[in-house]
Amino acid sequence: MTEERWKEQQTEQRTERRKKRLRKRLIPIWLRIIIVIVLMVVSTAVGAMVGYGGLGNGKPLDALKPSTWQHIIDIVKKDTKSE
Repeated sequence: MTEERWKEQQTEQRTERRKKRLRKRLIPIWLRIIIVIVLMVVSTAVGAMVGYGGLGNGKPLDALKPSTWQHIIDIVKKDTKSE
């Protein structure tokens, strides 16, 4: 009987340890994914502004204008057609 009781105590201790490990997440997974995507978009925009404004001697906010990107695409397409 003591051996059976000992085994029961061991299994109870294991289940208690498992219960202690479970914890509720403060930030749900879906919200973490959204936060990461938003941070990636923001960092890309900031990088474009720094590159265009700081390194390219232009106005930083011009890096966000569609006309600037269209001009860049036109330059790239022009260079590829001449090959």
